[in-house]
Amino acid sequence: MRRALGVAALTLVTACTPGADAGRVARSTLVIGIDVSGSFKSRDRYDNAIDFASNYLYAHIHGLGGLKQPTAVFVGSFGGEKPGETKSFQPIETFENMSVPQIAAYLRKQYPSHDGLTDFNPFFARTATLVTRQNLVLAPLNIILVTDGVPDTQRSKTDSLGGYKKIDVSKLEYLSKNVTVRVLFPRPTIAVRWEKQVPRHRVRMWTVDDEVMNTWKKHYHQGVKSEDQTDLWKWIADNVDFRVRSI
Repeated sequence: MRRALGVAALTLVTACTPGADAGRVARSTLVIGIDVSGSFKSRDRYDNAIDFASNYLYAHIHGLGGLKQPTAVFVGSFGGEKPGETKSFQPIETFENMSVPQIAAYLRKQYPSHDGLTDFNPFFARTATLVTRQNLVLAPLNIILVTDGVPDTQRSKTDSLGGYKKIDVSKLEYLSKNVTVRVLFPRPTIAVRWEKQVPRHRVRMWTVDDEVMNTWKKHYHQGVKSEDQTDLWKWIADNVDFRVRSI
């Protein structure tokens, strides 16, 4: 009897003692899409977005400022010479040992801005394929689009909303209980169209318009190490990584 009670007590203590699992990061996937179309290049929006995306990517990969650390990362672009053009995605290993300036230089080289079409659907379809192929289904999926948000789709001149209704996120719907698409840098009117006109059921939508996004550098302190950019990481947590409720 004493031996049985001792074994039970030892089992209980072991189960309650923090072990190797306590330090494990919960599975989640981060996908960043960069708009390389000509419409996003004007007024230095592309360069501003690349600088922000580099800081955002670095902070999340290293879990700075309490930001969620993803277990899988994919970075790609949308905007091509023809509709439906497929792009490649770079995995987390590409960026793990890079600094913020190195990430920015790499993104500018790998995804240069040019006068192409803005086609979101191939990007979403490719994202769904990667998540499924990499066995990442069911893990929370966070998709960041740095873009002006204006799709290049066929529509009549009198139908300004038709292009948004044709944006297809259906392949993302059942990849996880928590799929969030975050559209950064659109004009306020375009942000509203993404929120209200893009068809979806389970996918959560969050937009941060360009007037808000353009203030991120006010929270970035020049000459301060990335690990100490606490004001910027808090701003990102409060404004970009806001937890969105499902509709």
